[in-house]
Amino acid sequence: MHIYVDADACPVVQPIVDVAHAYGLSVTLVKNYSHYSHSEYPAHVTTVYVDKGSDAADFKIVQLAKKGDIVITQDYGLASLCLNKQCYVMHHKGFLFTEHNIDRLLHSRHMSMMARRSGERTKGPKAFSKEDENAFIEAFEQLITEKL
Repeated sequence: MHIYVDADACPVVQPIVDVAHAYGLSVTLVKNYSHYSHSEYPAHVTTVYVDKGSDAADFKIVQLAKKGDIVITQDYGLASLCLNKQCYVMHHKGFLFTEHNIDRLLHSRHMSMMARRSGERTKGPKAFSKEDENAFIEAFEQLITEKL
C-alpha cells in the first residue's frame, strides 16, 4: 500500500506524513512546479513535480497509483479515475470517495459550474478547521488499519 497526495493545495500534508511513518508506509507528494518547495521530508516521503497545467498532477497520480493504494485529493474527477483503478480515495476533510457517492459529487460539481457560468453566485467551501484536520487524521488512521 502506497499513499499518493494531490499536494498542491492539500492542508493535511504533515499529518499524512506523520501517520504514514507510524504505519511504515511510503508517501508520494505530487505537486506542480509552481508550488515548488524546499521543505525537507523524512526518507519515506518522495516529492514528484509535474509541469504546469490544470490536470498535470492528476494525470501523474493516475499513472502512478495502483490497486489498493490510498489517494488523498479534493478533486472529484481525480477521485473518480482512482476509484476506477480500485484505489482508496479520501478527501482532506476525512470522507471517503466511493462508488456510491462519486456520481452525486460529480453531478453537484457540474451543476455548480453551470450555475456560475449563467451568472449565479455559489458558495465556496468552508474554511479548513482544526476539527476538520482531526476528523481527517482519525478517518485516515481507520482506513489504514482496516486495509493493512
